[in-house]
Amino acid sequence: MTSVLDDIKRVQAIEAVPHIMKMISEATGLRFICIARVTESNWTTCAVLDLVDYNLAPGDELAIQTTYCQHVRKSSTPIIIDSVKHDENYRDSPIPKMYKFESYFSYPIYGRNGEFFGTLCGLDPEPADLKNTQIKSQILAFANLLSRQLMDQERFDQVQTALSDEKSAARLREQYIAILGHDIRTPLSSFSLSVDLLKDHLNDEFSKKILRKMTNSVGRMKALINNVMDFTQGRVGGGITIYPHTVENLEALIEHAVSELTDLNKSCRIDCDIHLPSPVKCDPHRICQLLSNLLINAITHGDTSSPILVCAYERNGQFLIEVTNEGSEIPREIQQRLFQPFWRCEQNKESKGLGLGLFIASEIAKAHSGDLSVLSENSKTTFTFRMKVS
Repeated sequence: MTSVLDDIKRVQAIEAVPHIMKMISEATGLRFICIARVTESNWTTCAVLDLVDYNLAPGDELAIQTTYCQHVRKSSTPIIIDSVKHDENYRDSPIPKMYKFESYFSYPIYGRNGEFFGTLCGLDPEPADLKNTQIKSQILAFANLLSRQLMDQERFDQVQTALSDEKSAARLREQYIAILGHDIRTPLSSFSLSVDLLKDHLNDEFSKKILRKMTNSVGRMKALINNVMDFTQGRVGGGITIYPHTVENLEALIEHAVSELTDLNKSCRIDCDIHLPSPVKCDPHRICQLLSNLLINAITHGDTSSPILVCAYERNGQFLIEVTNEGSEIPREIQQRLFQPFWRCEQNKESKGLGLGLFIASEIAKAHSGDLSVLSENSKTTFTFRMKVS
């Protein structure tokens, strides 16, 4: 339910309103034109063209019983008066005497869902030829135009409100996720420490097997929490924070990141072509995280019978990392959504991840003033990170 103030703002927001009122005044000769919000109990001015000093401004009200607009509201038919003194229906009415007008019209206009909104009115102390076919057609056309504009404006306002509500809800969700991720870290750290202590005291094979599973679970939980924290930092905090510095041994760090995932995924073959003879200014932890996310994506969605290729090199003043896997090509319409958070392809909904890996990788790329792109053709998919070498 909108307020009268909202209705006034809605009319005022329609840029064509002043032009429409001016054209009506010029076409009819009437020097007072207004758009009024009319309810069962109120008459309120929303927009005014006043060339005769009636001293009405947007937001001003008149007693509803002192207007003809209530009749227009109930009947949905216009009232047109060329000359009050010669009009059998209105010459004895007190309303023209009260407002000192001789000519008058009031046409209904409609808003949301075709509901009655109010009236397009005009009046003047002098008589006017308002009942001729051409003038009536023009006023009706303008009234219909205003109705359409009001309907469009109300729909636009509803969409804007819905978007605002959704943005607020999304931000609240993201803040909640950040708090939850932070709070989970403390008990998880205690659990991880307990597992490490047990490793030092339990030596039988059965216990070692259980502890290995527990360690793997802790690792996956830490990775999920880190992804959630990175996500909320990227969305709520305005981007992922990086700590760039000149890295002399980036080649070794990248090789180590690859070997970690190779050890965890014995069934996958990962080949490397890494050549970084010069230092690179970057955040090495984040670069390795980006690479790990791309590799996990390749391991999860690629053809495990074919090797994954990791390349890292410098070319033409750019530092590049490429991760290529074989398998089904990614349709172009899906490629456009790969870097959205919490999004996963319909065919891969069984994936255990949150759908944040590629989003976080793209945020790390942005934080380095670089970009992350994908090319999928000829049964091969390549993700490429590139940034300028400073």
